[in-house]
Amino acid sequence: MKQKNAQKKPLNKAIQLSGAGLQMGLTIYLGFLLGEWLDKKLDTSFLTTTITLVAIFLATYALIKQANKIND
Repeated sequence: MKQKNAQKKPLNKAIQLSGAGLQMGLTIYLGFLLGEWLDKKLDTSFLTTTITLVAIFLATYALIKQANKIND
């Protein structure tokens, strides 16, 4: 019975981390779309880059927090 639980754990971790990767990609993409929309709305040219960069940092932070939670 213990072997069955030991085999399930690595697969479960892999599934959770793959979901985190999808979440990271979606966060970055939505940040990019928000930046483009704000650039058009406010007639600027720097918000797409700035908001996308902030989205990358937020997504990376969320991924690290989730990976630490999974490993505990």
